[in-house]
Amino acid sequence: MGSMSIWHWVIVLVVVVLLFGTKKLGNVGSDIGKAVKGFKDGVKGEEEKTTTTTTTPPVHPSQVADKSTIDVETREKHRS
Repeated sequence: MGSMSIWHWVIVLVVVVLLFGTKKLGNVGSDIGKAVKGFKDGVKGEEEKTTTTTTTPPVHPSQVADKSTIDVETREKHRS
């Protein structure tokens, strides 16, 4: 039996194109591309959620071990 040669794959490709048509195969390809993109965006969004939720809570100045540090209050600037 052995491995399939290039001619076997060409015949399989021709049969698939004849059964499904090029338009439907193109639609399937674009759908798969959209699904992969959506999966990547979902994974990226999930990573952003985990990084924002795993931040450490602020430490009260009385809980700081080293008294030589300076505690400065920070404020976020928002642009309108």
